[in-house]
Amino acid sequence: MTVLHLRGVFLPEEEEREAWIVDGRLTFEPVSGAESIAAGGWVLPGFVDAHCHIGVTTDGWADEEMQVEQAVLDRDAGALLLRDAGAPVDNTGVQRRPDLPRLVRAGRHIARPRRYIRNLGVEVEPEDLVAEVEQQARRGDGWVKLAADWIDRSVGELMPVWPDDVLAAAIGRAHQLGVRVAAHTFSEQALPGLVAAGIDSIEHGTGITGDLLDEIARRQIAVVPTLINVDTFPAIADSAEQKFPAYAAHMRALFATSRQRIRDAYEAGVPVYTGTDAGGSLPHGLIREEVAALVQAGIPQAEVIAQASWRAREWLGFPGLTEGAPADLVVYDHDPRVELATVYAPRRIVLDGAVVG
Repeated sequence: MTVLHLRGVFLPEEEEREAWIVDGRLTFEPVSGAESIAAGGWVLPGFVDAHCHIGVTTDGWADEEMQVEQAVLDRDAGALLLRDAGAPVDNTGVQRRPDLPRLVRAGRHIARPRRYIRNLGVEVEPEDLVAEVEQQARRGDGWVKLAADWIDRSVGELMPVWPDDVLAAAIGRAHQLGVRVAAHTFSEQALPGLVAAGIDSIEHGTGITGDLLDEIARRQIAVVPTLINVDTFPAIADSAEQKFPAYAAHMRALFATSRQRIRDAYEAGVPVYTGTDAGGSLPHGLIREEVAALVQAGIPQAEVIAQASWRAREWLGFPGLTEGAPADLVVYDHDPRVELATVYAPRRIVLDGAVVG
C-alpha cells in the first residue's frame, strides 16, 4: 500500500498542516513510510464545474472515448467535481473511472417541442412535465434539468416555456422525491414563475433583476452564471438578426448587463457558483476562465475561489479537506485568492488519492 504525504497551507482554514493519504482518503494522523508529493504551497479542494455537459460536443454527441477526453480536460484544469447539467447520452462510464472527476448527473434536459436545441432534451407538453420529472429523477443523481425559456418563433422573442402552475407541480414533485431542480433561463420573464415554484438552481440567469434579488437571496437559490458562455450572446444575436430582430436585441441587452447583474446578485447574498457550460459551443477544461470572468465581473477574488471550491462542494453534498474525506485536492505554489495566475500552474493534482497531475 502506497502512503502519500503533503504539507501546505490548507484552505479554507488557512492553517499550515501535514496530511497523509491512505487508501484514497485524507488523514491528519502521522503514518510512517509515506512518499512526499508536496512540501509547501497552498492546498484546496479541487474546483467544481457546476454546469457542464459530459457527452455533448460542438457537432453532436460524444461516445465513451470522447467523454473520457472531456473529463480529462476538466481534471487537468483543476476541476475534480462536475455537475453534468443534462446530457442525451449515457455518461455513467465517467463515474466508474477513479482517475476522472467525480460526476453528478442531472439526467436529460426536459424541454417543450420546438422550444429548445433540437434533439438535446426530452420534449414533452406541459401536461406531461410532472411524469417526465419523475423519469429524469430516476435517471440522474439528485438533480433534474428544465429548459425554462427559449425563443418563441411565433413572436420572435425569448418567452417562458412552462405555465407557472405546471412549474410549481413539477418542482414540488421533484422535491417530494428528494431531487433538486436546475433551470436554464436567459430572460427576465421566466424567473418569477421559477422562483415562486421553488427552483433550486438558476442556470445563466442573465435576466435576474433587482425586484427579484431579495427573494432569490432569501430562498438561497443558487445561480450558476456561466459567463464565458454568455460571451457567445452577441454572436447568437448576429445570426438571428435578420429573422428575429427583437430576440437579437434582447440577447445583446442581456449580454451588456450580465456582469452588473451577477455582481448585484452576489452583493445581495445570492450564492454564485462557477460553471462553464462546456459541451456544445464551448470545449471542456475552461473552469479557470470562468473563475477569471467572475473576478473580472467584480466579485472579490477570494470569494470566487471559495465558491469555486469548498463552498460548491458543500452545496453539492461533498466534503472538503477533512479527516477521512476523499483526497481530491490541488496544490498551488501561491494563494489563488491573491494570485489568480497560480491556478494555471498547479504543482500537484490529486484525485481519489492518486497523483494525476
